[in-house]
Amino acid sequence: VHVTFEEGTQAEWLYDLISPHATELVVCNPHHNHLLKSWNKSDRVDARKLAQLLRAGMLQPVYHGEHGTRTLKELVGGYECLVSDTSRVKNRIKAIYRGRGVRTSGRAVYQASQRELWLQKIESVGLRSRAEFLFRQLDQLQLLRREAKRAMLKESRRHVATQLLQQIPELGPVRIAQIVATVGTPHRFRSKRQFWSYIGLAVITRSSADYRIVDNRMQKHRLAVQNRWLNRNYNHRLKSVFKAAALGASHSEAYREYYGRLLAAGTRAELARLTLARKLAATVLAVWKSGE
Repeated sequence: VHVTFEEGTQAEWLYDLISPHATELVVCNPHHNHLLKSWNKSDRVDARKLAQLLRAGMLQPVYHGEHGTRTLKELVGGYECLVSDTSRVKNRIKAIYRGRGVRTSGRAVYQASQRELWLQKIESVGLRSRAEFLFRQLDQLQLLRREAKRAMLKESRRHVATQLLQQIPELGPVRIAQIVATVGTPHRFRSKRQFWSYIGLAVITRSSADYRIVDNRMQKHRLAVQNRWLNRNYNHRLKSVFKAAALGASHSEAYREYYGRLLAAGTRAELARLTLARKLAATVLAVWKSGE
């Protein structure tokens, strides 16, 4: 039995449910199934087209094969949700004061020791009550965030990859936990270029009119203009991790000389940081694969 279905909300649960009963199970990327967008569309039609694409080997699979990091993946997701919720509440608190013309630069507005002083700056009773609720929500979120972080790091230390990646400068315990939870195993990627594409650091080139007819013969332009940009289909968590690590590495002792050579060669600062992020990603993949 050969089975395929598209990546979605229930894909991970369905993969665990069906994989023991199927010879081949492919969770495919729906963005690449352009055949499903043409002609008539229904569940029956889509299922038949997916089966035809599976038989022809034209489906792009989405990785679902690693189970050893499932617990860490859930803990990392929970921690990131709490970080996002905390930032959202902080923005709402500052928006209240900004709407009344009160300056709230820095983090003083979030400190519990100065809370009464900040609440007194709000004259409206209803708005002050709203601010009090947000402050209480912020206190609870910060407690949950610390608990989630401890649980995530405790689970991360159980993995051998964490001990290996700790040797790489600018990769702290939180970033390492995010990398291990997302990648699962480095052997998914045959080379560093595949890894760069996965994390959104691959350079995509597009060119047109590379050839022209001269004297009834086809000739290629020697200096064909190519448009270049980074790939747009990538893992957002890992791109954020390596971009932040590269920003810190540009000022650290371990990578300062390498970063300085790039700038001295005429590379723009943003492209030098991109090169540094690619170097960090290649180092992570090489250390993790070799185990040393």
